[in-house]
Amino acid sequence: FSFCYISSWEQFWDSSTFHLYILSLDKTQKCSMSPENQTSSRDFILLGLFSSSRTSLVFFSSLCILFILTVTENALLILLIHGDSRLHSPMYFLLSHLSFMDILHISNIVPKMIANFLSGSRTISFTGCGFQIFISIVLLGGECLLLAAMSYDRYVAICYPLRYAALMSDRLCVLMAAGAWLVGTLNSVIHTAYVLHFPFCHSRAIVHFFCEVPAMLKLSCVDISHYEQGVDVSAVIFLLIPFSLISVSYVRILHTVLQIKSSEAQKKSFSTCSFHMAVVVMFYGPSIFTYMRPKSYRTPGQDKFLATFYTILTPTLNPVIYSFRNKDVLQAVSNIIKHIPMANK
Repeated sequence: FSFCYISSWEQFWDSSTFHLYILSLDKTQKCSMSPENQTSSRDFILLGLFSSSRTSLVFFSSLCILFILTVTENALLILLIHGDSRLHSPMYFLLSHLSFMDILHISNIVPKMIANFLSGSRTISFTGCGFQIFISIVLLGGECLLLAAMSYDRYVAICYPLRYAALMSDRLCVLMAAGAWLVGTLNSVIHTAYVLHFPFCHSRAIVHFFCEVPAMLKLSCVDISHYEQGVDVSAVIFLLIPFSLISVSYVRILHTVLQIKSSEAQKKSFSTCSFHMAVVVMFYGPSIFTYMRPKSYRTPGQDKFLATFYTILTPTLNPVIYSFRNKDVLQAVSNIIKHIPMANK
């Protein structure tokens, strides 16, 4: 890859445009002398979510706590689902995959942020940046599809309880989970290859806390309009369509709940649906706003703020909203505690 180069060599051979070569050479020299390029010709610089000042210690401490909490609660949930037979159901099978995605998603981003903050370095290698892009797109796309599958599971369980076993078979659950991983991976391979193929001849500084596609595109010095159309298509497939299906399913669920005569059951169902929709909106809303709003309306500060929702906050909240408020999960936790020797003394 050439990062500081003459945009068109044909201009050099055309005597009528020879002065453009001189201008390009001047820009090349300036680019090579910029501070962002003093580390390595292939390294990027992550400007991060916060600076290294003392006031950032509060944000840094909060980030560390959120990371430990997210990994712990999601790992615990996976162990509970696989260890307790009462949780061997389609909903919890899909939820275990969601928890695994959340662990990978936050582990793909936060450890690098922590390492950069402690070391005082903000660089990330070209390979490391490509890896972050690949993993984040896999998990973002996969989680979009998985959340849609989970909403379908709730829709069938509440609206068609007598046909639930037939409509949500084990085979279908495996296909849903495998499809989310496979389609997310294929989508990521395409986008990662395209993004890393673009020449980056401007500043090497990424105004973000991780290598995300919109932030990377700002560094490219070639026409990316065709690729941005591809991003829009992917956003429709992975964001708009699943979010629309989830919204429709919860509307149908609420319509069914309103027909329940028991006020206590209605209250419980409304509470569950409202929490689920809150998490869905927190995940899809910022993602749609980040990837689908016009380029002229994008600002680095907004992109970083919005990215914290679907990379840090929702992975932390998902286990709490989807499971730890559930009686079966709480019972499984209590059973584990009873088998701990210290708890029996």
